[in-house]
Amino acid sequence: MSDCCKAPGESKRQEDQLLCQQCGYKGQPVDRTTIDALLKPESLSQVNGSQYAFCETPSCPVVYYAADGTQLKKEQVRVRVGLKETEDPVPACYCFGVTERMIHEDIQGTGRSSASARIRAEVKEGNCRCEVENPSGRCCLGEVRQAEKRAAAERTGRDQAVARSRGKEIEDAAICQDSGPDRVY
Repeated sequence: MSDCCKAPGESKRQEDQLLCQQCGYKGQPVDRTTIDALLKPESLSQVNGSQYAFCETPSCPVVYYAADGTQLKKEQVRVRVGLKETEDPVPACYCFGVTERMIHEDIQGTGRSSASARIRAEVKEGNCRCEVENPSGRCCLGEVRQAEKRAAAERTGRDQAVARSRGKEIEDAAICQDSGPDRVY
């Protein structure tokens, strides 16, 4: 099991975080192993010895950047970067091939998703490879849980709307029963 899926230890110091020159937000440090594993071969020559950060701004095209100004963008990464994607398939777990669509379909169909439980079991078995599969270099489980929460909230909202609609249908049926054939409106 990689260190990325272990309980978080000491948090990163704020001064260790770099600002993305494209969007101006602070990113999270990312290990060179992650960058080497996920960049397209033709982009590897742009990587130098600098400390890199992962840009977490969804609308920013930059995925990795360094203090020296080096920027590596979405099109230079060999996988889809989940938090920067808006169209299917949006990866939620890179190690085990879980997408947001899969989670959504599970929850819409059955009311629950087994994705996070399945991933936790795999992590316990030492089968995660987040540091070389996930562009952030971190464990995907948090992203999976967030996708489950969003899908559950959407289902809850839909279920409530259906219940309101059915309630209205029942009210309408009662009114129609009370009206009889001779009733004038």
